[in-house]
Amino acid sequence: MTLLLLGALGKSFLFVLATILPILNPAATAPIFLGLTENALIATRVLLARRIARCMFALMVGSMLVGSCVLEFFGISLPIVRVGGGLIVAASAWRLLNATQSIVWNGLSELLQGLLVSAVIR
Repeated sequence: MTLLLLGALGKSFLFVLATILPILNPAATAPIFLGLTENALIATRVLLARRIARCMFALMVGSMLVGSCVLEFFGISLPIVRVGGGLIVAASAWRLLNATQSIVWNGLSELLQGLLVSAVIR
């Protein structure tokens, strides 16, 4: 009985991992993170990475727990959410492709200032 439960847990874990990895895509987002934090201190990068990981974990758990209820409440179907997500990804990719260096640096400095202010407040 215990082996059967462990087998089911292992299969579920592998299924969830195989589902989440393409969504998060760490191999593609790591260079973007490193590019945006190129001139930041290592301590700042570590702080940002931890904060991003905590926020993403909370967002994913919250979405898993109440996401279907929210979609049902507003009458939104899952294919509509997929199309909207694809449009958002395409728009952000287009901005990254067409961004000038000054826009990237201005966005980075604003991001770091906001995160440092929130770190000091906490």
